[in-house]
Amino acid sequence: MAVNLKGRSFLTLMDFSPLEIRYMLDLSHDLKAKKRAGIYNYILKGKNILLLFEKTSTRTRCAFEVAALEEGAHVTFLDSGSSQFGKKESLEDSAKVLGRFYDGIEYRGYKQSVVEDLAKYSGVPVWNGLTDIDHPTQILADLLTIEEHVAKPLNKIKVVFTGDTRNNMSYAWMYGCAKMGMHFVAYGPKELAPSEDILKSVREVAKETGAIIEFSSDAASLKGADVIYTDVWASMGEEDQIPERVKLLTPFKVTMDLLKKTENPDVIFMHCLQDRELRGDLFLCMCLYREICQFMMHII
Repeated sequence: MAVNLKGRSFLTLMDFSPLEIRYMLDLSHDLKAKKRAGIYNYILKGKNILLLFEKTSTRTRCAFEVAALEEGAHVTFLDSGSSQFGKKESLEDSAKVLGRFYDGIEYRGYKQSVVEDLAKYSGVPVWNGLTDIDHPTQILADLLTIEEHVAKPLNKIKVVFTGDTRNNMSYAWMYGCAKMGMHFVAYGPKELAPSEDILKSVREVAKETGAIIEFSSDAASLKGADVIYTDVWASMGEEDQIPERVKLLTPFKVTMDLLKKTENPDVIFMHCLQDRELRGDLFLCMCLYREICQFMMHII
């Protein structure tokens, strides 16, 4: 079956079939191999891409800018300090104007409804670089990383997200794992359990793909994990809650003891920020993330 994603917006993995996500990952592997071989097609020559940031980010900006430039596109970066977006005119009017200037828009901000309205009114592909309830390009990059470092097909992989399980990274993982038939465990305190509505929606998808989506506060759920994943103590915008979150989440902190409870000597640890002190490498993470962003630019 042929897959054609040309002109499609990328707002959440829930909008795509497992076959389409598989296509994205395969193309990303191919693009990464071509980059290593020094092969560039400049398929976006003459295209203009807007990066619209209401939330700051070093990696997301760099990833999209480098990806677009390496394929020949021009990039404009706008943040809350350099634009009037959301201030002097309606979102609908802004989207319509931006859609006339640009061939694609990447949005990173707060409400999922904003990225959805940008896609609805702009008339060009829109990519979700992060919202309060999703981070789909990050999950594609993470799935790519898993395929490179774990000798199992995705539908045999168990991912345990530990910590605040009702944040955007945990939800994004639920969407990705549900679609790809994976085993996902949200491991954290009951006070920060995932939304029942989201659990219900992903479990409906899981019925079709064979995925397992669970929430647990029991350390026994760590057994057999191939990937342990976590985030910061408090999401962006919730920094004032860090002291309280530290108390609540300390039992779920990633330590060598926690990793040993997986009983898997080959378990890998991942983090959406990939801090150097957490056994990650920022540059490597950025490169992997860039390959996914580079793929996204190919579907304009």
